[in-house]
Amino acid sequence: MQSEEIIEKINTFLSEEFEIDADKMVPDANLKETLDLDSLDYIDLVVVIESNFPFKVKPEDFVGIVTFQDFYNYVISNSKINELV
Repeated sequence: MQSEEIIEKINTFLSEEFEIDADKMVPDANLKETLDLDSLDYIDLVVVIESNFPFKVKPEDFVGIVTFQDFYNYVISNSKINELV
């Protein structure tokens, strides 16, 4: 899967799951603030990621994720690693 396809898929499920307009999901926007995430929402986010992509998410993986671009990069890199395995 190409990076653009992964980003489109991410935006689709985030828009549906968190009921947010896709226009607000820009690479430099703050993920937590834009999606209004609390600790329970992070659990939902993990479930959605794991149901859409072939890898397991560890809570510590979110430490460095601030922007949507950080999140895209995280999913893209983990998806591509798992494609090679």
